[in-house]
Amino acid sequence: MNPLDARSQILLKTLIERYIADGQPVGSRALSRYSGLELSPATVRNVMSDLEEMGFIASPHTSAGRVPTALGYRFFVDALLTVHPMDRVRVEELQGQLLPDQPQRLISSASHLLSQLTQFAGVVVAPRKEAVRIRQIEFIRLSESRILLIIVTAAGDVQNRILLTKRAYSAVELSNAAQHLNEHFAGLSFDEIRTRVQDELRQLHSDMSELMTATVEAGTEAAAETGNNYVISGETNLLEVEDLSSNMSRLRELFKLFEQKTGLMQLLDLSNRAQGVQIFIGGESGLAPLDGCSVITSSYEVDGEVVGSVGVIGPTRMAYDRVIPIVDITARLLSNALSSNH
Repeated sequence: MNPLDARSQILLKTLIERYIADGQPVGSRALSRYSGLELSPATVRNVMSDLEEMGFIASPHTSAGRVPTALGYRFFVDALLTVHPMDRVRVEELQGQLLPDQPQRLISSASHLLSQLTQFAGVVVAPRKEAVRIRQIEFIRLSESRILLIIVTAAGDVQNRILLTKRAYSAVELSNAAQHLNEHFAGLSFDEIRTRVQDELRQLHSDMSELMTATVEAGTEAAAETGNNYVISGETNLLEVEDLSSNMSRLRELFKLFEQKTGLMQLLDLSNRAQGVQIFIGGESGLAPLDGCSVITSSYEVDGEVVGSVGVIGPTRMAYDRVIPIVDITARLLSNALSSNH
């Protein structure tokens, strides 16, 4: 059920559109002028105070005007927003920038495209890769208790990890351990290696069990990082957004969130399970650094199967009618490009 009558809806829509366009609190005189309703300023003021009581708008202390709250934006996006699909010429233009060549390059291109078109941060979760298989493992002794583990995957990626061990291993022991792993486990994933190593360790010389266990754990961790990632572009655009740059400590928290990846990854994963465009406004994301932001996401597919998502992160005061179709069409074009690549 809609809690607002037609008049209140028009005024709320007008207020939010004016605020998005100008970034200034909107007063009742401006609302009378832009709403197209023949209402006296006094009537507008009464409606405004009702909307404020319901939590859709708020009054900043310094001004007689009102600004939308996260709840107001949510109602606007769900009930009042008119989104026009992008015209065909524009879509074809974008399609030309997402050519099906290398999948990894496509992911970066889509992320750049999102940030370039919206002037906010564009993010694309790369498709989950198949289990990382190892080609070769090497150990280099750095000190008595530190060993450098070098993992070369079947795809040619190289990952380094430092292993901390309780006892010192000689160069010969390390060489023998590497040789053993390479002979018996090349071509397997770390999950498969883990199962086999556990059986082996029961018979193996116990001195080597610590090294083997540490290797498998570090390798599993490295494989997880390689297999699940996102590309983010245009974070520096957010420094230009007045609503965000006025609070440097929040901006720092936001950039920390981008670096850590885990929290944002969980949020973006949510859209993999949903249909169409998802919009998280302010606190709805459940991530404190995004309180002053909105995240608009959409999943993309390869051959009909959802494999990742694309999104835009910007201030809550954004032109939703413009950003939503950009996210939607980028997800569709990425699906087409990746599917034709298969």
